[in-house]
Amino acid sequence: MEKKLYTENLWNTKNVIKFAEKTLDIKLDDWQKEYIMHKGNTVVRAGRQSGKSFAESLRVALFALLNSKTSTLIIASVDRQSVELLEKIKAQIMGLAKNQIKGRPTFHKIELKNGSKIMAEPAGQTGYGLRGFTVDKLVADEAHYIPDAVFVAIRPMLATTGGTLDLLSTPRGNEGFFYDCFQSDDFHKIHIMSKDCPRISDEFLEQEKKRMTKLEFCQEYEAEFLDSLMAFFTKDLLDSCIGTKLTNGINYLGVDFAGYGGDQNAFVTLENVGKNSFVKCFETTERVRAWETVNRIIELNKVYNYRKIGVDDGGLGTPILDYILTHASLKRKTIGLNNASRKIHNDGREKKLLKEDMYGNLKIMMEQGLLKFEANDDLIRSLTSIQFEIDKDTKKIKIFGRYSHITEGLIRAAWLVKSKGLNIMAFC
Repeated sequence: MEKKLYTENLWNTKNVIKFAEKTLDIKLDDWQKEYIMHKGNTVVRAGRQSGKSFAESLRVALFALLNSKTSTLIIASVDRQSVELLEKIKAQIMGLAKNQIKGRPTFHKIELKNGSKIMAEPAGQTGYGLRGFTVDKLVADEAHYIPDAVFVAIRPMLATTGGTLDLLSTPRGNEGFFYDCFQSDDFHKIHIMSKDCPRISDEFLEQEKKRMTKLEFCQEYEAEFLDSLMAFFTKDLLDSCIGTKLTNGINYLGVDFAGYGGDQNAFVTLENVGKNSFVKCFETTERVRAWETVNRIIELNKVYNYRKIGVDDGGLGTPILDYILTHASLKRKTIGLNNASRKIHNDGREKKLLKEDMYGNLKIMMEQGLLKFEANDDLIRSLTSIQFEIDKDTKKIKIFGRYSHITEGLIRAAWLVKSKGLNIMAFC
């Protein structure tokens, strides 16, 4: 069967799907079959965990195997995401036709014996690093999070090949290149909601409905374009914050702890001189134990000698904060800032510190030109992902973001800068 696959032109026939399902021991959804077999430009908006990455990985694998001497480029807003999709493609090729792989694949490139190659690169903010590529297929994963300027830079790479463009994403508002392509007749359009995926239970979705706002659920699980969800940090504001480093300042650390679901920990160091602050460095860790997280804070404190350390002490952060406070080097400079319940004492007044307070403070600092950072893709991706909605009845604001970990660390560090004149022990 494998030999037959490479000696006959089976593309765009049911034989390819049957071969893939049998060889990989899978059962594809109807929309996945439609998507995999479509030859032209495609744009897919899909709810979370609906199988869009799996479908794309199989689509690319089959395209490269059945079309010799072709080039496919995978891009995403950050390197890690494009590499993850390439790994899924490699797994598909290994399952379909392992002996067709030429040499040893790298994190960023797979070559086949038929002359085809598949590459993965980060898009960045402008796409400048992608200029010069010429490809037969261009794939943009989570395309709505890739800046429009990138697509201006990369579309010419398809000009001489007559190549096609695959865009996949969960929507983020009703604007931008991804949204425009979904309105265009030049693209084959697919819209799949999470409830249509047989692997997602109704019970799970009901739980998510209770946990999320209606608008948030519509975006994440029903893949709807919503104008009620707005970016908290606009592109113009982010562009205005690109600046140069400070020197000989006072350092503050903001920490966002991972949840029980295995999200990322984020450690953000902010350097302050007078009224001005700069994101000196940041890092993330995944799936580490609590004591390892505390040890990392201790190590960072040795390097940067923080004036204050602000940590998320809600949920999983509560026992971690308790552990931190047993360390002599940290206990007098660490503050719990858990988005909901910490009271601020200043001049005899008292109020609750809310998540909105910290986000508002960060935005004010950015708008006033008091906070700068380098053009780092991971940081900007996190800031770009932050959205807000306003409840029409209560007028309360809800702030959230899929890649919020780094920003959540930053809002705490920025709040420490704002409150640097306060008595630190009043927070404990």
